Amino acid sequence: MPFYLLASVFVGLVTDGADPLRNTAAQLLSFGCALPLAALVALLLPLLRPLEATAVRTLCFIPAERLADGPALSWAARRRTALWFVAHLLAGGVVSGMTLAAPPAAAVLLVLPFTAPLQRSVPAWMHALPGVLGPLAGLALLALVVATAWACGVLLARCAPALLGPTPADRLAAAERRAADLATRNRLARELHDSVGHALSAVTLQASAARRVLDADPEFARQALAAIEETTRAAVTELDTVLGLLREEDSTDPAAPAPTLDGLDALLDRTRAAGVAVAAAVEGRCAGLPPVVSREAYRIVQEGLSNALRHAGPVPVRLHLRVRDDQLTLRMENPVGTGDAGPVGTGDAGPVAAGGAGPDSAAPAARTGGGRGLRGIAERARLLGGEATAAAQDGVWRLTARLPLAGKSAHTTGADGP
Repeated sequence: MPFYLLASVFVGLVTDGADPLRNTAAQLLSFGCALPLAALVALLLPLLRPLEATAVRTLCFIPAERLADGPALSWAARRRTALWFVAHLLAGGVVSGMTLAAPPAAAVLLVLPFTAPLQRSVPAWMHALPGVLGPLAGLALLALVVATAWACGVLLARCAPALLGPTPADRLAAAERRAADLATRNRLARELHDSVGHALSAVTLQASAARRVLDADPEFARQALAAIEETTRAAVTELDTVLGLLREEDSTDPAAPAPTLDGLDALLDRTRAAGVAVAAAVEGRCAGLPPVVSREAYRIVQEGLSNALRHAGPVPVRLHLRVRDDQLTLRMENPVGTGDAGPVGTGDAGPVAAGGAGPDSAAPAARTGGGRGLRGIAERARLLGGEATAAAQDGVWRLTARLPLAGKSAHTTGADGP
């Protein structure tokens, strides 16, 4: 209606004797001039698309996934929205005009044969209708109004997905958002699995050993409880780090930084406290590694140790890190089973081994599922442009990861790193 009123003023100024309020031709001309004005406004208002899409979903019962849910940012989307808006107004104008004009005329035709005084005041074409043709014409006129409204609704419902649906640019942007959300979810899943999973595995072994020797060796039980306390405290710190990644708002108390290879010695000490004899060897310097490489390498070592705790028990583990100019190579080996646990009772085996409970005392219980840790290791290596393999051979489980120090690692901090 605002567009029509503006157009009617314009038509009244440029035509002689054309009154848009009384002249049907002037009304049609005003309506025709209002449509380009509406199209221009639709091109300039990106928020018109979500408003029209909401109306279409409500009135035409179009599924939400077939319509765009955001403003029309590109000119292609704006042109399609403008075309839809013009079609909407054109159909609405036709139906509105028929609804205003046809029902009164149909009512007159229905009662015309029964009201003699009315026959002298109706148009000549109505007065000329013989007998029952007047009521039949009135019913036909009402049916035409209903059919026109129905046809316009069906036509608009069919055109809506094509004109108000997502453009190729919208689909690409949505796919990028879904990929970014999936990458964030996978990153958080890896962090939770590696940090909290490692701590729970170590605590489970310590608690199991302490329970078995609580009466026979109270001193060992106290050592195990102290190790549990230290492990859980470290796990809470890492959990705060992971939860910090979920916070979108700015915080004056930022989460602790993610652990890197600088904390490798503490990680190995906590693992030894769980009864695993870890022999570590490092070639080269880990201090100057890129932060993202150092962080991912720490998580890979952590997950490898967790796998040994969960699936093999307190078995000896050999860890070898080699740093070259262009690559960090990480290798871990441990026996597959717990029957040959190795140096039980050695000084660096931790409370479980030193307590004399034996490997079977803290052997991991069988569990279903799994596989997320190895998949997470492979994802970490792949995001850095490297590779990771893990397999059992000749009774020894071997995990190998090769992480380049350049290349994709320079971009990973923005794509998937915290």
